[in-house]
Amino acid sequence: MKLDILAFGAHPDDVELGCAATIAKEISLGKKVGIIDLTRGELGTRGSAEIRDTEAANAAEILGISVRENLKFRDGFFINDEVHQREIIKMIRKYKPEIVLCNAIDDRHIDHAKGSKLVSDACFLSGLPKIETTLEGNVQEAWRPKLVYHYIQWKNIEPDFVVDVTGFMEIKMESILAYSSQFYNPKANEPETPITSKNFLESVKYRAQDLGRLIGTEYAEGFTVERCLAVNSLENLL
Repeated sequence: MKLDILAFGAHPDDVELGCAATIAKEISLGKKVGIIDLTRGELGTRGSAEIRDTEAANAAEILGISVRENLKFRDGFFINDEVHQREIIKMIRKYKPEIVLCNAIDDRHIDHAKGSKLVSDACFLSGLPKIETTLEGNVQEAWRPKLVYHYIQWKNIEPDFVVDVTGFMEIKMESILAYSSQFYNPKANEPETPITSKNFLESVKYRAQDLGRLIGTEYAEGFTVERCLAVNSLENLL
């Protein structure tokens, strides 16, 4: 299956928190979108890998994505080496996305920056024909995505561009709340974490509102880029 967009997250829920509204908007426009989770989030203070597997599947259904896979790298301990790069290259060549979305280049959780660089490096290497990979016994063709964008996570990194996601915040929040083990729940008896507060959940929405304010819309999501942005004409800008 060829995808238009393939979004990577170091943990289940990274993609939802970072760019679910953009994904929902692209799907509404007829794009095929997939998600690849690098780990099962097994080191998370709350829940378990099994619980998060179920939550990720529920979130995928809410968003209406075409496919979701988990590479089962070690949460907290995966590294940017050939072994891990090859596994991501296999996914890129399997789905042949035009656009790849990945973790923030700098963030509070060490896996986010690691995952960002790992996926970015694999996107480049995936385009080299002399790197041979096979999947299910078949030799894969080289494929390099045209664009690699990084969504914003915990830190308030200045975006290089923003996407108007007005009308898609409700589905974003619904996909986030599918991870009921991870976020604000006044009835939960598990330890508190930086993402379990009511303020954190509300911050997802008010950040999108603030980015929307800056471009004159209700909501927006921000991204950073690895190369200069280009437009066909000045009229392409909002």
